[in-house]
Amino acid sequence: MTPQPLAPVGSIKVKLGLLVAASVLVAATVATLGRAAGVPAWLGIPVTVALALAVTQLLAVGMTSPLRQMTAAARRMATGDHAVRVAETSRDEVGELARAFNTMARELASVDRQRRELVANVSHELRTPLTGLRAVLENLVDGVGPADPAALQAALDQAERTSGLVEDLLDLARVDAGRAPLTPQPVRLAGLLADAVAEAKVLGRPVSYDVRVEPADLVVAADPARLRQLVANLLDNASRHSPAGAKVRVSGVQAGERYLLEVADEGPGVPTTDRERVFERFGALGGAGDGTGGTGLGLAIARWVSDLHGGTIGFVDPEADRSGARVRVDLPLAPRERVTVTAPSSPVPGGEAPEEPAEGPDPADRPVAPPGLLDELFAGFWPARAVPPRVGLLAGAVATGVLAAALLPDRGLGLGTFLVLLAAGGVLVAASPHRREPWTAACAALSLLLAATALLRDAEWLVVLCLLAGVATALCGATRARTAAGIVLSGLAWPLAGLRGLPWLGRTVGTLTGLGRGAAVLRTVVWSVLGLVVFGALLVSADALLARWADAVVPDLTSDLLVARVFLTVAVGGVVLAAAYLALDPPRVDRTERGPRPVARRFEWLAPVLVVIGVFAVFLAAQATVVLAGHDHLRRTTGLTYAEYVHQGFGQLTVATALTLLVVWAAARKAPRATPADRAWLRGALGLLCLETLVVVASALYRMHLYQEAYGFTRLRLLVDVVEGWLGLLVLAVLLACLVGRRTTWFPRFALVSGVVALLGLAAVNPDAWVAEHNLERYADTGRLDPAYLQGLSDDAVPALVDRSADLPDDLRACVLAGRERTGQDGDVWEWNLGRSRADDALAGATLTEPAAGCASRTTVD
Repeated sequence: MTPQPLAPVGSIKVKLGLLVAASVLVAATVATLGRAAGVPAWLGIPVTVALALAVTQLLAVGMTSPLRQMTAAARRMATGDHAVRVAETSRDEVGELARAFNTMARELASVDRQRRELVANVSHELRTPLTGLRAVLENLVDGVGPADPAALQAALDQAERTSGLVEDLLDLARVDAGRAPLTPQPVRLAGLLADAVAEAKVLGRPVSYDVRVEPADLVVAADPARLRQLVANLLDNASRHSPAGAKVRVSGVQAGERYLLEVADEGPGVPTTDRERVFERFGALGGAGDGTGGTGLGLAIARWVSDLHGGTIGFVDPEADRSGARVRVDLPLAPRERVTVTAPSSPVPGGEAPEEPAEGPDPADRPVAPPGLLDELFAGFWPARAVPPRVGLLAGAVATGVLAAALLPDRGLGLGTFLVLLAAGGVLVAASPHRREPWTAACAALSLLLAATALLRDAEWLVVLCLLAGVATALCGATRARTAAGIVLSGLAWPLAGLRGLPWLGRTVGTLTGLGRGAAVLRTVVWSVLGLVVFGALLVSADALLARWADAVVPDLTSDLLVARVFLTVAVGGVVLAAAYLALDPPRVDRTERGPRPVARRFEWLAPVLVVIGVFAVFLAAQATVVLAGHDHLRRTTGLTYAEYVHQGFGQLTVATALTLLVVWAAARKAPRATPADRAWLRGALGLLCLETLVVVASALYRMHLYQEAYGFTRLRLLVDVVEGWLGLLVLAVLLACLVGRRTTWFPRFALVSGVVALLGLAAVNPDAWVAEHNLERYADTGRLDPAYLQGLSDDAVPALVDRSADLPDDLRACVLAGRERTGQDGDVWEWNLGRSRADDALAGATLTEPAAGCASRTTVD
């Protein structure tokens, strides 16, 4: 177990104070360094929070685990398992509670053990005399034996033994129930002992008795019936274990405000190790039914009588030159009056709880593993699994963070970005136990292609979209998501993996030392670094040559770039490690849902769908009217030109297409399929709705084409075209599924893969170059161009701009190529990018001139 850094602290309040102080100090220090080094907030805040949480996790190890252990142990004890124990590792209030809980558990275990032994022993003790009595009576009834006084005396003896056992049990039951009254009154001790000895002689055992009382007229305050019962039990026990002709010595001696009763025999005695056990119920050394004739309850009753009077009882060593057992009862002359007394579960002299044996706890005690706090937090979504430590994954994540810190700062997207993504993907694939499955392998391949856009394209908007899609695809491959909710939850589970994986990270870090002593290693590192810094600074400041050597070896710790690299290492390493844990131990993103409950009546789902079909039909009728009646009719009725008309509503049509898919999903879940008619209505209605939606998609794409021809081509319009086309493909897939009657469990994965393929296709088209080419072609046809917009395109468009602008007027060409210059990537290989490289090659052979004023005002793209 990892040592607890704050275990020696004896107060939970002080622990919490130290925990808060350390976390605040770390957060303030890291935030100050980041702000001084100019680290952006989007990077500095997550790293600061992560480091503060790491310090909190390190210092708070084991602070609340005993509480969770006690909860789990209490549940197990409720089922009858009293051998569970909780860890007692701290000295604070929680540790004290854990120790008290363990004491209670031991007491309950003892009570449960005595209860089981009581049932077993009572059954055995009652069965022996009853069996003998039954045998005698059966012999008498069957005529096997004569009905002489000897046979009847044997039956009477067995009956008396059974009656004595029942009386003893009733006495103990009264004590346990708290109904054992104590009525002290003056008792002449010599007379009480004489009467008890006289009764013992009636038993006819071959022993003699020696009674001694000092002073002879000693009078004590006691309950005469209870005290006589105590003495009778001791005399019975002594006479039973004494050999024939032995002497039982009985004494009563005053000792200050107390008096001592002793009964000594000449029997085998009681071993020191068994002197406490014989006072338990049925605690006879020979076990129940040992042949001595006792019930095993006499000494237990004697102990409770002594406790009732506020005294103690126990075996002591015999006098010198004597052998046998010697029982001493220490009682007050005037006990406090008590009304009732409740017997303890494990009574001992003085009524104190028994001490634990020196050899340690019961070997049957079993520590209970506490349920983790994160286990309760994530519950069924991410149940705890026995995930083994993986030092390789931790090393891979750290290496990826170091690689990112070395290649990414002060560089654009390019080869360095691709290598970092490749390393992160390698860690993710290595962590996934399902990497050979087709779905996971396909997602890995698609993610690799999406990451390659950083190597091929310069358009940041496109590269960022591809990288986000690549991350989403990789996460879905790691979790093997199948549903739409599972795909969404896969993305949400990535940051949550940073919390869920903390126990696994702790185990992995613990394996670095081989013994799990992570805190000890941390302390060693801290003290070593502290010694190096303190003594190194002193010696360097004392020797100029050593100072020169230090300057040559030690980097400049005040460098802003160094601080930024450290932040980037922590951030990238942390997110890669979280993704690796997500792949290693994926959550249940595809929750097992109950089947959809269809509606009772067909019109309940059909009526809303028909309403949507009718609305789409009216819209299509309007479109047909515009086509058939012509543009003049449109201008007369709406006052809009056709270009203005098609410009309106494109976004609304895209949203309507997406909502149609939602309508189809809801209707498919709620529509009953019990009869062929139900299935026919479902296919027909949804098929018609999908057909109308495909016409709407075609209308939207046509509107966008006309709008681009009228007002120019842009990246956003091209992206919207791709999205609308992708939605149309999804509608077509749903239509085909309706026609063939197949279930659409494949649809979420199809939507994901088709969207990724569409995005890869967009990247392959080189959208910035495509926009540049089509705008220049439009200028050739219409004479309209927006040079300012073309200036904002990425370097991906430069080859097209250089080649296609040769026919432009010189001043317009200068405006189009304004601000373009060679990036000189030859000096930094990690920033190499195919788009920028091709732009450099194109600009190398082009003649660039300064544009005239007013480039941006030549025309405008709406």
